Amino acid sequence: MIIDQELLDKLTEEAKASPRLRMNYDLRNSPNDQSQRMLNAIEPGSPLPIHRHRKSSETVVCLRGRLVEEYYDELERICTERIELSPDGPVVALNIPAGQWHTVHALESGTVIIEMKNGPYEPIGPEDVLGER
Repeated sequence: MIIDQELLDKLTEEAKASPRLRMNYDLRNSPNDQSQRMLNAIEPGSPLPIHRHRKSSETVVCLRGRLVEEYYDELERICTERIELSPDGPVVALNIPAGQWHTVHALESGTVIIEMKNGPYEPIGPEDVLGER
């Protein structure tokens, strides 16, 4: 598979048209592929809850645009770190440790990332979303 600007443009247009303001594109080779690899186009204002992946770390690579990844403390429910990613900036990718509470915010329209996690897809349950108290 070739990931070109045409594919990123198409995905961005789908994200803009989506009520969630984001759209993903599966990069697995087949349904039997037990990894999680996807492109994710995220527009500013896309609602992403603070969440965690208990069984897998998550690698995020910014292909275009700008975003900020925020880490949160479970007990205090406060942001403990903000990391800006962009293809031309000092940070282009990061690895989020398993169990780390986090969320992402697109800072520019047209932002597209690659996300990779270990193992098969597992939906996030209510215990993996950091809600308001």
